[in-house]
Amino acid sequence: MNRTVHPIEEESYRILRSRIDTSGLPPLTRAVVERVIHSSADPDYLTDLVTEEDWLRAAHTALHRDAAPVVTDVAMVAAGITRRRTVCRLAEAVAAPGLTRSAHAVRLALQQVGPGAVWVIGCAPTALFELLALEAEPALVIGLPVGFVGAAESKAALRATGLPAVSNISEKGGSAVAAAAVNALLYAQHPKETL
Repeated sequence: MNRTVHPIEEESYRILRSRIDTSGLPPLTRAVVERVIHSSADPDYLTDLVTEEDWLRAAHTALHRDAAPVVTDVAMVAAGITRRRTVCRLAEAVAAPGLTRSAHAVRLALQQVGPGAVWVIGCAPTALFELLALEAEPALVIGLPVGFVGAAESKAALRATGLPAVSNISEKGGSAVAAAAVNALLYAQHPKETL
């Protein structure tokens, strides 16, 4: 399905590309980096985002074959994801001693979807820590929680696992950039295989 791009979005990408050079990035990495920068107006994501093209290619294939459910930590991330129904269990999650609502929501979602999901964490570092503790076998983790408490640490923990992921080094992130990263994969045409 082709997507109609609004002239404002076209102009935004023209400005973005006039300010930073993303032309050397592999196709899906470029798509993710540019969409995150477009959604945040923050060109520092060019050097702050961490991912690998092979991971993005595998997740792209899973998403476009409708084989991978998309799970979000909060409704705000889900609201930003277009062209795809998502699973978000935060509304029925409850906090308990040592367990935040976001972490409980991850447990509930994993029981629902099982392995092979694309997990999109854009708000709660505790959700990302819980996902890592549960050994969820994800197709991809978009781990971009924001904040001064635990955000950078949860993303570092994600990278240390070696799981297929999109993360960033700094404390910044959030719902908009997490949704933008998965939207980039949903909007992208299948990249040509390179030898």
